[in-house]
Amino acid sequence: MKKSIAYIASVFFTVAGFSQTVSKDETEFTIQLNTITTAVPFLVIAPDSRASAMGDAGVATSPDPNSFHWNTSKLAFSKEKSEFGVSYSPWLKQLVDDIHLSYLSGYTKFGKNHTIGGSMRYFSLGNITFTDEQGNLIREFSPNEFELLGGYAFKLSDRSAIGFNGKFVYSNLTGGINAGTTSTKAGLAGAVDLSYSYFNEDIDLGGRDATLSFGTSISNIGNKMAYTVEADRDFLPTNLRLGTALKVKFDDYNSLTTTVDFNKLLVPTLPVRNGDGDILSGKPNDVGVTLGMIQSFYDAPGNVVVDEDGEGIVEDGSKFKEELNEINIGGGLEYWYSDVLAIRGGYFYEHRAKGDRKYFTFGAGIYYSVFGIDVSYLAALKRTNPLANTVRFSLKFKFGNNKIASAE
Repeated sequence: MKKSIAYIASVFFTVAGFSQTVSKDETEFTIQLNTITTAVPFLVIAPDSRASAMGDAGVATSPDPNSFHWNTSKLAFSKEKSEFGVSYSPWLKQLVDDIHLSYLSGYTKFGKNHTIGGSMRYFSLGNITFTDEQGNLIREFSPNEFELLGGYAFKLSDRSAIGFNGKFVYSNLTGGINAGTTSTKAGLAGAVDLSYSYFNEDIDLGGRDATLSFGTSISNIGNKMAYTVEADRDFLPTNLRLGTALKVKFDDYNSLTTTVDFNKLLVPTLPVRNGDGDILSGKPNDVGVTLGMIQSFYDAPGNVVVDEDGEGIVEDGSKFKEELNEINIGGGLEYWYSDVLAIRGGYFYEHRAKGDRKYFTFGAGIYYSVFGIDVSYLAALKRTNPLANTVRFSLKFKFGNNKIASAE
């Protein structure tokens, strides 16, 4: 299928902003689009069917092979000796038909406190036809990106654990084709993830056994990435995730889990500038990785208009509101019958000034012995949402002796 590299870039690296000129006595403020953009956004796509069916929430739910994406420390509480998972999802089906995301992951436990494993994420952007300014064919190319990850979880106590990931990220969007006189290259990055979990399985909730859990993770802490020598380097999608879950066991066959996640990109927000490039509100975004993570909590420019003198007028309280708008919320429910059948549902919310992703999610899973299959479906609130009707498929396999794992 023929697409241009500019089209792909517009899908994944979109920035919208505007200002207006007014007199000081007739200032009118409107919500201004200021989406935070990063390199390799495929790193924050939910890879598995289970979490994506619960509104993309998974930082505090029970562990499974896909925990390397959500919260590696959860794996320290796994009741299984070893697990392996594979997931697949056609992506942006509303726009194109040859983009997909694949995810492989697995782990094994050593003793009571140690868990190691890894994952591989592969994102194919289909096929692109490169042409010159006259429309002559240069070559066909299939852009692709992947992540290789190794992870370790360590149980600090019976109820808390920490996790670490190290990862290598590769992104080849151009195949080395020159853009005019500018040579391009594949983007490379190294990054780490840090995570923490708390699980309390001794909760009594109205006479019923319950498990209360909390989780947090900071993912994709790494170097900036660029695709040319001359271009500015872009931040990785460093993401802070906080969440909690409550599982209530009604009897030997029925249980229900409720969960919610809060996400915020630890990436600088673009400031509002005038025609000369001077900052009217906000902070410079050409900073280092560490400062960028810290600055992301207080650098929102707010709603800005330009007065007759060319000065920026910021709406009172809009900076703090914009910081809150940068927090995405996802949550859902998971019902289990006899550890065989799972039914899930959820909702994801992102403010319209920061991307406007709003959708319901649904899914189900069937498990038998050492094998399980999960499916999820995304129902967008807007027909124009390119994520509408996204379907994910996941398989899980258990290995080893479960009784040995829990008794060691």
